[in-house]
Amino acid sequence: MEIDVSRPVLESNFQIAGQIRQDLVSRGIFVINMMSSPGAGKTTLLERTVEALKGELSLAVIEGDIQTSRDAERIARHGVQAVQINTRGACHLDANMVREALASLDLDGLDLLIVENVGNLVCPAEFELGEQARVMLLSTPEGDDKPSKYPLMFRISNVLIVNKIDLLAHVPFSMEAFRRDAGLIQPDLIIFELSALTGQGLEPWLDWLRARVAERKAAG
Repeated sequence: MEIDVSRPVLESNFQIAGQIRQDLVSRGIFVINMMSSPGAGKTTLLERTVEALKGELSLAVIEGDIQTSRDAERIARHGVQAVQINTRGACHLDANMVREALASLDLDGLDLLIVENVGNLVCPAEFELGEQARVMLLSTPEGDDKPSKYPLMFRISNVLIVNKIDLLAHVPFSMEAFRRDAGLIQPDLIIFELSALTGQGLEPWLDWLRARVAERKAAG
């Protein structure tokens, strides 16, 4: 007889995530869970994003890392709320961690909350955080074979950002093959191609965020 010890953990997480989602939706806040492998460029993209949108929207960021507060410090320098979660070894954030971090944020009037998960293409896919959209970031140097290697991450994502397109001429990455394989796993996946470093292709991503926040506000 096998006992699945992970089931109670996932069920508890699911319940807490649902409570978080209900609360933040009622406040008119759009929430994103951003996931990637280490070094894909999540924090750089977030810096670009908050700098571009902070004059239009009220934003906050929850940063997840195993150690250090460096990423939260980077975001806070742009004049938006930023809270650091250190997992002390855990390879992902969970809903309870996010619930505790929310207590450190001023949620009144907030439009957009982005949670940057711990860099990992496996564990974060299993744990909802109360988000309304899951955004996966993948950089071109990681290779175009990742959909077949990490199918769950692609399957559960709503948006896929292909970062570091400025390096396409220097790395063996086929955008055509990548889009084909990702589409076979998640046909409804929205894909943006950009360079967080240079800003190339950033505007469609920003427009998508603007539209989602507007929809959330219109829904009341």
